[in-house]
Amino acid sequence: MFTTSYPRDADDIAGRFVRDAVEHLRRRHVEVDVVGPGAYRDFGLTGSASGGVVAAVRRRPWLALLLLASMVLACRRAARRADLVHANWLAGAVVARCCGRPFVVTLHGSGSAGRFSDLALARRRPRLVRFLLKPARAVICCSEQLAEAMHACGLENVHAIPYGVEVPEAVAEEDDAGFVLYAGRLSPEKNIDVVAEATKGLPRVIAGDGPLRALVPDALGFVPPAALRELYDRAAVVVLASQMEGLPNVVLEAMAHGKPVVATPVGGIPSLVADGETGFLVPVGDAAALRGAIERVLGDRDLRRRLGAAARARIGAYSWEHVTERTLEIYASATVA
Repeated sequence: MFTTSYPRDADDIAGRFVRDAVEHLRRRHVEVDVVGPGAYRDFGLTGSASGGVVAAVRRRPWLALLLLASMVLACRRAARRADLVHANWLAGAVVARCCGRPFVVTLHGSGSAGRFSDLALARRRPRLVRFLLKPARAVICCSEQLAEAMHACGLENVHAIPYGVEVPEAVAEEDDAGFVLYAGRLSPEKNIDVVAEATKGLPRVIAGDGPLRALVPDALGFVPPAALRELYDRAAVVVLASQMEGLPNVVLEAMAHGKPVVATPVGGIPSLVADGETGFLVPVGDAAALRGAIERVLGDRDLRRRLGAAARARIGAYSWEHVTERTLEIYASATVA
């Protein structure tokens, strides 16, 4: 499993979706070697503090070739005894092509890469995307929207498989006061200025860190997974105002905890949040609409419970058991000579 983002310890939030996938594959008796930061020299260009590899490389482009060489060497060493290489992101496809083994690629549609994200490149440079991914035995996309973009590039062996999510056995009671929760990076693609404006004066908890932290000085910084689960339990509503997304874990996790989500209709979010049924969708960049939806949810406990129950019921299709089974089916077909 090649990745540029992977938790370095139990409290690190970087690449949790990759780590969770690895853990569930191992539970199904798949032997997985992870080639992530630490397995290769990353020159400080990976990890949650970097803002994403693409952003970090743009700030220090002279390290790009050294980073690529380090990644390729580490992945080739690990792949010598492997049946399959599973790479993450388009950049991972470049590394996987050099390993001499069958490979599959998962695309996450991450917004932090901006115009170099999987989705943006598919729209602007379809031939480049097709060139990078054509040798892959399969291309796994985290959302139907991303899968459609890959088909439009001329790729055929494309599969839409969402992230999995752990669904708690029961829904906890929210705080009596009820607060708005934002969890994620405090970076431009997340429209933190819109979140700040829409939640001004409301009871809120901002769990995250990033270059725009000054806009929300009450932010807690990055919160470890266990503490974040407690915040989901206590929150009344979860918000996300991004201008670009793949399939945000925060939406999956909030719905699994039975919480209504107010979000923008980007990436895979509309496949999760049905407007007026499991939450509310608001236009990108519209702070007034975001605040109006938040206030509507905060002001009606019965509405919150109805939306939250519907959200929790909808998320059943995203269980790790289902996601892991589909991934194993792709592995099986990819390793057939």
